[in-house]
Amino acid sequence: METDQIGSETRTPGFCALCKSRCGSIMVTRDGRFVGQEPFPEHPTGKALCVKGLAAPEIVYNKQRQFYPLKRTRPKGDKDPGWKQISWEEALDRTASELNRIRSESGPEAVAFGLTTPSGTPISDDIRWIERFINAFGSPNVAYGTEICNWHKDYAHAYTFGRSIASPDFERSECVVLWGHNPSATWLDHATATRSARVRGARLIVVDPRRVGFAGRADQWLRVRPGADGALALGIAGEMIRNGWFDVQFVRDWTNGPLLVRRDTNRFLRAADIAAPPADADAGDLVAWDAQVKEAVGYSLARRSYVRPTSPELHVSVEFLSPSGETISCRSAFGLYRDLCEEYPPDRVEAVAWVPARQVTETARLLFQARPVSYYMWSGVGQHTNATQTDRAISTLMALTGSFDAPGGNVQFARPPVRDVAGGEFLSPGQRAKCIDLKRSTLGPGRNGWTGTDALYAAILDGEPYPVRGLFGFGRNFIVNHANGDQGAKALAKLEFHVHSDVVMTPTAAFADIFLPVNTPWEREALRVGFEGSQPAENLIQLRQAAISSLGESRSDAQIVFELATRLGFGDLFWNGDIDAGLDAILAPLKLTLDDLRSKPGGISLAGEPDYFRYRQDGFKTQTGKVEIFSEVFRDAGENPLPRFIEPALSPYQAEASEFPLVLTSAKVVHYCHGQHRHIPSLRRRSPEPEVSMHPQTAAERGIGEGDWVEIRTKSGRARMRAKFDPGLDRRVVSGQYGWWQGNEELGLEAFDSLADAGANYNRLISDDHADPISGSIGLRSSVCEISPINGGASA
Repeated sequence: METDQIGSETRTPGFCALCKSRCGSIMVTRDGRFVGQEPFPEHPTGKALCVKGLAAPEIVYNKQRQFYPLKRTRPKGDKDPGWKQISWEEALDRTASELNRIRSESGPEAVAFGLTTPSGTPISDDIRWIERFINAFGSPNVAYGTEICNWHKDYAHAYTFGRSIASPDFERSECVVLWGHNPSATWLDHATATRSARVRGARLIVVDPRRVGFAGRADQWLRVRPGADGALALGIAGEMIRNGWFDVQFVRDWTNGPLLVRRDTNRFLRAADIAAPPADADAGDLVAWDAQVKEAVGYSLARRSYVRPTSPELHVSVEFLSPSGETISCRSAFGLYRDLCEEYPPDRVEAVAWVPARQVTETARLLFQARPVSYYMWSGVGQHTNATQTDRAISTLMALTGSFDAPGGNVQFARPPVRDVAGGEFLSPGQRAKCIDLKRSTLGPGRNGWTGTDALYAAILDGEPYPVRGLFGFGRNFIVNHANGDQGAKALAKLEFHVHSDVVMTPTAAFADIFLPVNTPWEREALRVGFEGSQPAENLIQLRQAAISSLGESRSDAQIVFELATRLGFGDLFWNGDIDAGLDAILAPLKLTLDDLRSKPGGISLAGEPDYFRYRQDGFKTQTGKVEIFSEVFRDAGENPLPRFIEPALSPYQAEASEFPLVLTSAKVVHYCHGQHRHIPSLRRRSPEPEVSMHPQTAAERGIGEGDWVEIRTKSGRARMRAKFDPGLDRRVVSGQYGWWQGNEELGLEAFDSLADAGANYNRLISDDHADPISGSIGLRSSVCEISPINGGASA
């Protein structure tokens, strides 16, 4: 589609950048003013727009936007920062000077970077350039928020499958599983695809503590206790194995389930470990048990295959003699996994995970009968202190369906092969190894230079493992969107230098020394190579053009880092400030240019097809080249090699249960992008006040009426919200809303103090004393609390 000009109205094809859905849109301007954003049905993600996308003009022209660079004139932590407007020249010169000073004195690792999520903010337009800047600067410390967002589905998943969760093949799936993922609130294009799959007859399983989104239309809605998802996954897997409801051939041929594990060392048996090694096996080869000839057979790690044709046994316990004559007792990896699952029969799952026993069996049967199965899980699984092993438990469960990389399963759609300009090659292995989060685990986000906020605060406040002195924040609102906001405030106040770029002044930005105003997506160009969700979407390359010029002196993140790179001495890595040259470099492998895309604002589609069953040629990118049911990588890092369920750090089964008897969870509010947009009138009218949902009986036991102001209390803090009744919730669970701080001038609604007990900051209720030992995820969705009315409730 081309840009249309009708009188004073211009209609330009583009895409919305507010969230991961990145829905195709038509941007409408009239007399030079941006007046609307509409669905773009010809676009592969453009069938609809959510209320946030439809509110685009209000986001652009809102009074809370910041349009000019500012500098602090009063001490950190002062309620009045004393902001003074300055020029871009002064702002960038000061920023470059301070960053360079700290880098020269303490190394680039002494400057951390805070990045907001590209899945829920428009930073996705320029994220590649920000990453390139950080790598060129040399910092291994990026507080990305990945540990409470995408790390588990994208990186923990790779410890099982050798790749991320990839994409559900909705069009071919016979059963769709939404586990801790409500696309109606988080990914509109996923919701559209799920709805289409349901209409054509696909079965649907939803795992969610709340009856929201597709839960009311699911064949099975499993109302799991928040944080007990791992126990549920093991229980379902146990029923599938017990009844033979799994793809035996796939599990035997393509998982490491047949490989033998020594009981004494809990490591794979090697051929060199036994006195009479298998024929043709090398010393380092692993060992399985041939079910037909009843003898050991070698498995070559180098070749990713058995040394001879074999039919390896899945369920076996055998003994061998070591070269010194000692007995070595072994169990197949799948046998160990089966033993673990047997610990969670349906009645125990009902007691632990609060899902009825019959549903455990019914869901197990459905997963087997309605194959191929596709699935997606996100923050509902990842925001717990046991999130990594929970991901492993769900991954191994899904492996039992045999749907991996198959039509209708989870697949990697082909994507146009462009140049990666993130600059990972600029950061040496030695520098990357300085990431402060690596002290937590060598398996977690620290491997990629990503750090949790708890580790960041410790480095700033306590100098552990070394001092972090500076911070460059790209929209990351630590105080509202991460646990322990009070500790975050202390850390931000201690920083020697803090520069923050954003669209509005947030509680986190208020601690900065320099504030840089960022424009909105409709005021800048953005290149998108591949849209997620389907093959037609991945085939599309689109350059979204600016609907209007940037308001005030706001600039894109790309402009900011390109200019700073020159001031810091590595402008040559940024095409000497020429953003267009950088974009052309990305496109070069495709023989496309920016001019080609500017002439086709609706985008250019290139041929691409999913490569199903890729593992049949290349194996899996794991230690054994198979799906890792048993992870020796985990074992060698001090973690459980099997996906054993561990109670959340704060649990209703602990001593605190008498004081805090309710399980506290949270979820995204459909009208807002995380902690953003409460200042937008059309959105705030739909959701005017912070709410905590609870069962009516739970409220009645505490003298709470619907609509009453209530206080939520935990060991970590307090917050106030309106009570909302939800009879679909378990009586032992309450669900609070996060992200509340903004006022709304047009509606006469005052802001909430994000650091006060009388405020509504959900994340002040959450402790970061305990974190997932691998990923660093915090229990944002599985804490404990008590709730009481405030001064008689509704009259407060």
